[in-house]
Amino acid sequence: MHAFKCGLPVLDFVGTLRRRRNPDPQEMLTTPESLDVWFWESGLVDGAVGARPSDVTEAVALREAIFSLVSSALNKEEYDAEALALLNSAARGPSAVPQLTAQGRRVEATPRQALSSLAREAVRLLSGPDIELVKECSRPECTQIYLDRSHGGRREWCAMDPCGNRVKAAAYRARKKAARPRSARSHPASVSAARRT
Repeated sequence: MHAFKCGLPVLDFVGTLRRRRNPDPQEMLTTPESLDVWFWESGLVDGAVGARPSDVTEAVALREAIFSLVSSALNKEEYDAEALALLNSAARGPSAVPQLTAQGRRVEATPRQALSSLAREAVRLLSGPDIELVKECSRPECTQIYLDRSHGGRREWCAMDPCGNRVKAAAYRARKKAARPRSARSHPASVSAARRT
């Protein structure tokens, strides 16, 4: 099951490598089937795209290029030339095209067309005003990048569940521990004295 909490499909796509700075990052795009499911769950397509192992490799490379470029934008650094070339190459390809049917809107695409749609969305994000709304989750264990459209731009986490809840719970426990009266805290000397009596 994939998570879609970042405000834009391309940022959710970047988030398919979870906890990327941790010693044990969690890769969500591990098989052609997982890539098919991500495309469908994201709303980019209305069915399986028929991904192959080579498409997974291409998707992961594009995802990492987008992450590099967004990180550079957040840190006000120059773009990596290879990442920029990869993004632009993917964006030049034909993208997924919606079609109107008797049942409503339908989008069918090849894996490359779906990736091109994501690349084009990344170009729009990086070259438009919304890049100023992009933040990285403030929970150290999480590295999700999200679009903050909250009032006053005060959102701190990619989502309340789990990140916001975990940060708030940890802060609550720290406050409770700090507020405990000194006498209520066990002191090693008093504990051993109590045991002797």
